Amino acid sequence: MGKVLSIVILIAAVIAGGALYYLQVYHFYDEARLASEGGEVEMRITLAGGQVIDLPVSDFRAIDAESSPIRFRACFTAHLPQDVGLVPYPAAEPLNAPSWFDCFDAKALGAALAEGRARAYLGEENIRYGIDRIIAISEDGRGHAWHQINRCGEKVFDGQPAPEGCPQPPQGN
Repeated sequence: MGKVLSIVILIAAVIAGGALYYLQVYHFYDEARLASEGGEVEMRITLAGGQVIDLPVSDFRAIDAESSPIRFRACFTAHLPQDVGLVPYPAAEPLNAPSWFDCFDAKALGAALAEGRARAYLGEENIRYGIDRIIAISEDGRGHAWHQINRCGEKVFDGQPAPEGCPQPPQGN
């Protein structure tokens, strides 16, 4: 009887572990498309004067998940005019993407940012409260985007009051 019970528990644990892995790595992610292609993603970037403009892109691939505002990842080719002044994002830290989304390699992108082969810019501040969209563009025009918690979100999401200069948090935060 003990062996049968042990086997049942082991099988249940393997099934639960497999289900948990599948849910975290595959299930919650959806392919995201540009708004211009009938999707919901607007690729925008902030200029030094504070104006937010559309970022012309091609070869766009993206994933997102409703389960978390920081699961957005995108890869694309950026087409920026050279005379555009952009807002640098010095605290950019690319977040890992699922291994199956192979165009987004956070480790390689982080190294490119550190070595100056890519630059990070503010896409949109507070795309959702406390979350900024970061856009990194490499020397060859390849672009990557992800969402990152900003200084306002860091405090508010930890249950602290919003720091000075931050917008009022929405109800429930």
